[in-house]
Amino acid sequence: MKKRLMIFVAVIAVAVVAVGGWLFYRRSQTTNAGSNADSVTTASTSLQTDSDLSGDHDVLVVYFSRTEGVWNGPLEIGNTARVANFIQEATNADTYEIIPEEDYPTDYEETTERAQEEQDEDARPAIKGDLPDVTGYEYIFIGAPVWWGEYPMIVRTFLDVEANDLQDKTLIPFTTHEGSGLGNTQSQLESQFPNATVLDGFSVRGSNAADAQDDVTDWLEDIGVTN
Repeated sequence: MKKRLMIFVAVIAVAVVAVGGWLFYRRSQTTNAGSNADSVTTASTSLQTDSDLSGDHDVLVVYFSRTEGVWNGPLEIGNTARVANFIQEATNADTYEIIPEEDYPTDYEETTERAQEEQDEDARPAIKGDLPDVTGYEYIFIGAPVWWGEYPMIVRTFLDVEANDLQDKTLIPFTTHEGSGLGNTQSQLESQFPNATVLDGFSVRGSNAADAQDDVTDWLEDIGVTN
């Protein structure tokens, strides 16, 4: 009887050890699996961070904008300037405003007439002050109101002067308009800068520009240019 009791106790002890070992093994496997999952998440997050734009030395927003001589003016802030500001806030970009050496008319009709004359003459109106050094930037937004289906000729001045340094950049058009959309601004950049990467542009009616921040943010996410 005593011998049977000893055998029974031994069997119970072996079973307890076996169950304990199995539980320890399962716990260690679960812990390792959790650690591996955390590593994958961290690696993915790190990769996303590395691909984000840091701002100051990566992105430049170049724009031409007006507060007078516009369809819904005069304005406190120009329509294109508003969009440029939204882009700057979302990307931490540097900005450069194209300012004409000779002011455009304050009357809308007179402005459209002058814009047509400049286009007919293939003019390159002078820009006031120094132009930016674009060599240190990878992404360059180029924005303006659409005049007669394309960039104002003063923007063409900027593009021509900076042509050599823009050839290997990523160029991104954005426009304000009253029915023209992007006009031919995107195809113009693609034609003038065949070695550059031209991303899909953004356009908004000038009268809606003040309320376009969410649309700008969505667009920037779509093209992969965010801070």
